[in-house]
Amino acid sequence: MVPWWSDLSDEELLDLRFRDLDLRIAGTWIEEMVARLHRELAQRGLRFRPHCWLSSEWFSPDSVPGIAIPFYLTHPRLMKLERGQMLEVEGGTRRSCMRILRHEAGHALDTAYRLRRKRRWQKTFGLSSKPYPTSYRPLPYSRDYVLHLDWWYAQSHPLEDFAETFAVWLKPRSRWRTEYAGWPALRKLNCVEELVGEIADLPWPVRSRVQIDPLRKLKRTLRTHYRAKRRRYGVELADMYDRDLRRLFADPPGRRGRDSAAAFLRRARSEIRRLVAHWTGQHPYTIDQILNEIVVRCRALRLRLARSERQTRIEAAVMLTVQVMNYLQSDGHRVAL
Repeated sequence: MVPWWSDLSDEELLDLRFRDLDLRIAGTWIEEMVARLHRELAQRGLRFRPHCWLSSEWFSPDSVPGIAIPFYLTHPRLMKLERGQMLEVEGGTRRSCMRILRHEAGHALDTAYRLRRKRRWQKTFGLSSKPYPTSYRPLPYSRDYVLHLDWWYAQSHPLEDFAETFAVWLKPRSRWRTEYAGWPALRKLNCVEELVGEIADLPWPVRSRVQIDPLRKLKRTLRTHYRAKRRRYGVELADMYDRDLRRLFADPPGRRGRDSAAAFLRRARSEIRRLVAHWTGQHPYTIDQILNEIVVRCRALRLRLARSERQTRIEAAVMLTVQVMNYLQSDGHRVAL
């Protein structure tokens, strides 16, 4: 059944309240993703199954062993709106959705079994009572943490460190013993495996099925939601690349047939990343994170090539070098709270 709001303009959609959307997980591709998560938990011998519901954002509450899934994933029209407002769709593909679900399942498992209270958990990951930062400066070369979500998210807080480590451990056919051999992070992965082995067949003490901020009860409009979300994530600052990008990727009349800047950067990614890594001495992963943001911005601005690919490749490497150095001198990556 086609939702009545699917043909509305963005401006008309933004004036709707969350509860007006009348959305369900059942019958969408998200239902399949949740079922897949439950199968992965079962394959690892865990009895625990987090319950899931729709809300405005991704989150797993401290007091509830469940996962809130953002509303926009239930329909292509809402995903289009999300991209227009936030420049990207977090969890918008099956691969990225499963990555986030595994991460949130780590939080839910921690809550269900009160794992953060265990001395072994605390000795391995730190104290969960540590205040969440508003931003953090990750160490790209650190091998003390696993790499799962972008921006070295495991480094932001002990609870995120555990959730990220659990997600790496949970992934089917994960070769974490080989991939993290020689890394201090391997100790954390072994800790997760030991903790799971102890609780796998046990009932979980925290069994609340409450849904925090379910979509059906949210009365605020999408416009209010996105205004706050853009401010929280700093999307207002996304145009910090715009001047340099417009200088590099002009879109003058008569050049509509030229390749898009986003497509060019994706195609030249490896070579540009190698050049920037050589001149900055930074890890390719660091460079890739910033390059991802630039690609998203190029797509939003609908920029196209205006020069030869060879010349553009060189100038893009110079621009990216400057942006990498600016990032390293800044306060680091912001945490959305």
